Amino acid sequence: MTTLSLSEARALVTAAMAESGHSASDAELIADHLLDCELRGLSFGGLARALSIVERIHATPAPARPIRVVAETAVSATLDGGDQVGYIVGMRALDLAMEKARAQGMAVVGARNTWYTGMFSYYLEKAAAAGFAGMIAGSGPAVVAPHGGTEGRFGTNPIAFGFPATPAPVIWDIGTSAVMYGEVMLKARLGEKLEPGQAYDATGEPTLEPAAALEGAFGVWGGHKGSGLAMVVQLLGMMSGAAAAPPGVSDCGFFVLLVDPGALTDTGDYHHRVTAFAESIRATRPVDGGTAVRVPFDRSAAGREETLRRGTIGVAEAVVTALRRIAGHD
Repeated sequence: MTTLSLSEARALVTAAMAESGHSASDAELIADHLLDCELRGLSFGGLARALSIVERIHATPAPARPIRVVAETAVSATLDGGDQVGYIVGMRALDLAMEKARAQGMAVVGARNTWYTGMFSYYLEKAAAAGFAGMIAGSGPAVVAPHGGTEGRFGTNPIAFGFPATPAPVIWDIGTSAVMYGEVMLKARLGEKLEPGQAYDATGEPTLEPAAALEGAFGVWGGHKGSGLAMVVQLLGMMSGAAAAPPGVSDCGFFVLLVDPGALTDTGDYHHRVTAFAESIRATRPVDGGTAVRVPFDRSAAGREETLRRGTIGVAEAVVTALRRIAGHD
């Protein structure tokens, strides 16, 4: 494990993204998103993801195209991401959704032809800071088996909800697979094993080998209930025009719905009631021997604050070495 200061980590990712063809502003945007994952302890979505971005770009012969709005109304829009990485496309979709929701009280924006859209709570935290409540759902390649099956039919299909509150928003952000794609990729990169029950190989047999899982399928989260949710998320992502089962890492669907609470109720009162309700949940009497009850996003936000105070992160040596090589820092 290599210890990096936060400024070193940000500079390393920014340089690697610039070397892979991104503009200075886009490189900084991607770096900010990946570093936020590291701050929250999600290393598989952090600096290691930068390697996957570079590998995907190098493996794609056709260059990315500009992001285009291909359909639009006063309260909606659909973006063609031009096969650009999702961190950029997702922020474009969020900005457009916030602009429309600010004007009309609510908005829905979809995006397709993109990949690696990242951590949905990253977007919803920005939306909540601007006063919006919202939901984001994302579809992807068929790498997750439905409950009772061993062949991929869903993406890892994250879904997230966010609500403005004080001192931090209430955000619930989950993947609907037993293991996330980035986790499997990182374990494959580091030579580590998966946990039992997380994946199947190409023949349908359970496997602990990340490489075999990438050729087979991941398990779904939450049994038949999680499988149903995964299917719904896939359908929401497909509403952007994304394919049901795109090849490789491509054509992920990104679905953003934002609501200005002021369109339905008093904005300040709603913010206050969300905050009070969250506090009532935290004040719930815990089970015998249990710890304090948390609200979704509490642990993530607390971990980020702790890491910011510490000022350093630990990153796998193999990841740092590879990024330094890409960035020309060796």
